[in-house]
Amino acid sequence: MKRSDAFLEALNALPAGYQDGVYAGDRWGVTMTGRAGDRVRKLYGERLAGGDHVSFNLYTTAKGPKLQPCEMPEAKVVDFVLSFRPVGHS
Repeated sequence: MKRSDAFLEALNALPAGYQDGVYAGDRWGVTMTGRAGDRVRKLYGERLAGGDHVSFNLYTTAKGPKLQPCEMPEAKVVDFVLSFRPVGHS
């Protein structure tokens, strides 16, 4: 499986709305707008202890998906989506 396929699969597994999760050993809050198949999907996540965030838009175009990170490297966005693990609320 190509990394781009794995990225899209992991992104499609995230539901729209807010959720807590873990990335790189830290708790994060993530808000996702849009669902698989929507023309524009947006994700904003921030480390709950502060000091870091991740943000991007994914556009579905006639040529395929176009990832647009918001002022950060694409590699950070891809790593976040591939590694983020949602956790349930207690």
